[in-house]
Amino acid sequence: MFAFILRRLMQAAIVMVTVAFISFMLFQYVGDPVVFLLGQDATPEQVREMREALGLDKPFIVQFWHFLANAVQGEFGLSLRQGASVSRLIAERFPATLELALVAAGMALVLGIPMGVYAALRRGTFLTQVFMTVSLLGVSLPTFLIGILLILVFAVNLGWFPSFGRGEVVSIGGWTTGLLTAKGWHHIAMPATTLAIFQLTLIMRLVRAEMLEVLRTDYIKFARARGLTDRAIHFGHALKNTLVPVMTITGLQLGGLIAFAIITETVFQWPGMGLLFIQAVTFADIPVMAAYLCLIALIFVVINLLVDLLYFAVDPRLRADKGGGH
Repeated sequence: MFAFILRRLMQAAIVMVTVAFISFMLFQYVGDPVVFLLGQDATPEQVREMREALGLDKPFIVQFWHFLANAVQGEFGLSLRQGASVSRLIAERFPATLELALVAAGMALVLGIPMGVYAALRRGTFLTQVFMTVSLLGVSLPTFLIGILLILVFAVNLGWFPSFGRGEVVSIGGWTTGLLTAKGWHHIAMPATTLAIFQLTLIMRLVRAEMLEVLRTDYIKFARARGLTDRAIHFGHALKNTLVPVMTITGLQLGGLIAFAIITETVFQWPGMGLLFIQAVTFADIPVMAAYLCLIALIFVVINLLVDLLYFAVDPRLRADKGGGH
């Protein structure tokens, strides 16, 4: 177990250094930060002083080492567009993105798993056909189009939900959340639904496929031969083994929800990291872009590590293989 964790941590460190290097290269080839900070009318003396202050006059490897050391401490300099600390901007926007991703993931799991189980156990029924048709639409339609359609129907035509913003939020120890207010839930309903639809259909189809595969295995046949009830077989044996690969995919999808909430946040003007990143790209705000890349990579690495550990703990075959290997 210790060797497994150590190997994963080494892989995570390599990934983070690689992402940090790619982020640092943005500073080198996507515009000159000195020009963004001082403007086109700056004198050569002002440019030279600013380059010295930022450490841009030093060799490449020295600059990268300083960037890496600062990144480990969560420091990415100042936003070229807002003139504020990038770390503070990320910290202000991260709660909104995490909140949106968690609500969307919860919706996808709560609805996707039962729908997948039903579609596997009740093949050929009308409701199963409806589920499969809806899943095709969910996979096929772009996220931005789903969001626009929801705004058109439920915000413009019916007026049931607001079309933008986060609503009323409360602050708890510096962490802001709208999940403790009615207006917060009212505002998050459509963005979370938009973000959850693709994940829901993916989970539903995955659960259905895995459930059908498990139901064909020998140990399920033996369970039926022992006289176990369908309920015990389906939910006590089949579903338990079905959820092992689903757990892996779902964990990685949570990172995807956080990383790719950009479109949803832009459509609904949700004040999260995705909207901040889009604004940074528009104004070539390189420090914000670099910080976003490093943070998303860290989230993926941490989630991947947790999923691997959970998979290792849940699946006894992996522990048996490790023990036999030693």
